[in-house]
Amino acid sequence: MKKYIVIIGAMFALSSCQEDFLDRYPQTSVAPEEFFKTEQDLELYVNGLLSMPGRGSFLDDQSSDNMATTAAVEIKNIMTGTPSSQTITGGWNWGRLRNINYFLDNYEKAQTSDEVIAHYVGLARYYRAYFYFDMVQRYSDVPWYDKTLSPSDEDLYKARDPRDVVMANVIEDLEYAVAHVRESVPQGTPDLYAVKTFFARVALYEGTYRKYHSELGLENTADSFLQMAEEQATEIMESGMFSIYTTGNPESDYGTLFTSTNLNGNPEVILNNAYDVNKDRSSDNNRGIFGDYEQSPSRDLVMTYLMADGTPYTDMEGFKEMTFVEEFQNRDPRLSQTVAYPGWILAPNSTPYIQTLNKNFTGYHQIKGYKNTVDNIDVASVDFAVYRYAEVLLTLAETKAEMNTLTQSDLDLTINVLRTRAGMPALTMAEANANPDQFLVGKYPQVSGSNQGVLLEIRRERRIEMAMEGYRYDDLMRWNAGQLLAEIPEGMYFPGLGKFDMTGDGVEDIILIGKDVDIPVGDDKEKNSLGVELIYYKAGTIEENVGVFLENGENGGNMVTETKARIFEEPKYYYRPVPIQQVTLNPNLTQIFGWD
Repeated sequence: MKKYIVIIGAMFALSSCQEDFLDRYPQTSVAPEEFFKTEQDLELYVNGLLSMPGRGSFLDDQSSDNMATTAAVEIKNIMTGTPSSQTITGGWNWGRLRNINYFLDNYEKAQTSDEVIAHYVGLARYYRAYFYFDMVQRYSDVPWYDKTLSPSDEDLYKARDPRDVVMANVIEDLEYAVAHVRESVPQGTPDLYAVKTFFARVALYEGTYRKYHSELGLENTADSFLQMAEEQATEIMESGMFSIYTTGNPESDYGTLFTSTNLNGNPEVILNNAYDVNKDRSSDNNRGIFGDYEQSPSRDLVMTYLMADGTPYTDMEGFKEMTFVEEFQNRDPRLSQTVAYPGWILAPNSTPYIQTLNKNFTGYHQIKGYKNTVDNIDVASVDFAVYRYAEVLLTLAETKAEMNTLTQSDLDLTINVLRTRAGMPALTMAEANANPDQFLVGKYPQVSGSNQGVLLEIRRERRIEMAMEGYRYDDLMRWNAGQLLAEIPEGMYFPGLGKFDMTGDGVEDIILIGKDVDIPVGDDKEKNSLGVELIYYKAGTIEENVGVFLENGENGGNMVTETKARIFEEPKYYYRPVPIQQVTLNPNLTQIFGWD
């Protein structure tokens, strides 16, 4: 709990836009009697609380089944190690909450209008709700603090408050925020609709979490949260303020959203995190997004995308043995705007990129969020959509499906708007429910009932539409689908040794040879019909000294990324322990769900 007692200036030190504030007051303290006097004071302080995700979110899916990763991500370490409160020590940080509560303890000193005060209080309570939502997702039960504490305050040593108590307070904060935050605010700061979008996200998460997690004993309260999610999403839609971005080009419109250097004014973007390297606002994550650095898309994700005619890829005969070029043919156009496809050209080259096949990777390369240019200014100035209208549409469809109130009209206003942008056929309830996709049925055994098929398709749509934006792990957690994380991600399929076309032009580009064969050098390398040297790889099992790991070694199979068994212990691994250091300081912080 010591981390909760922090100097208030730490928050402002992180905000480069608050230099004038730092000049006026010491960075070690903010004296309320000297500061909280005017509207400008309130604005400066609340702007100092501004915190938004950025392009780093394109790397967050490595915690999910969307990606294979060589990084030491927490959930993988938990499933393959011996986790405890002594080894999982991150996350129990309270400094930001103190900064928020400090404002809420002192704003009343300001001499300004009630409307002005209510707006900034609304933003502060939105930030507090955001903070606590993150804590509940990680720990479930956490101490609720709605005021700043002194070192002598007994509440420093209070026990964890129950999840339902904390979430009731979170909802109270969000209800206040949506009632008072303004519609018109400076660009890059949350407005009413940003708050509503987050409110809908929280309510959807908590509603589905309670529905599918019986260990909480809160199933009978799930619908109340789902109704709140529906209400907020509906109000955003009915405002007429937003629409799905499209120019009528399904081959590029979706991908453009994630590589634009100016999303201000984009009709789909509810809140934009704008970057401009010329203003010391850099967003250069290209190296991490594309290439062979820590993460690569999984074959399971690739197989989830539908065929262009709307039928499941996994219904095709022999889909498991499709090679790279074959599996990209006639697919949902969003696949080729998310993963590098056969024939994709990497700037500044003029010839198609040939996928690099490295150990422990899948062979697939992410291009969603990758700025394909050598212009370093553009690369570092790509904006990030913090909240997209697409999420609102997905939220509304899912909440109604979960409550069994979904209609075809609802689908046409939500899921089918996204499919239209992508040039995909519409989803129909009758067809989906009559023939649930067995590939999805196997993934989500808890989904049942008359709306099983359409709910599974909504989950597919969410996975595809929001891929690589950092939502997948949280979705698996709330759906009680953590067992999917126990499946080790695999990569491209190769039938065995031999030559393979990787660009889709019918000409071989690479050659896989056996582990005991030497890779030739110089002129001894074989050339293809275009006179270009083939790229050589030794292929074998993960235990052998080769460059490409295949499931069956020289006899082919999917590319292997690792072999260490993963165990997802339920319900324990849906939560994290309180770090042992904090329990030592405050013995009232007992562990839950089997953690020690």
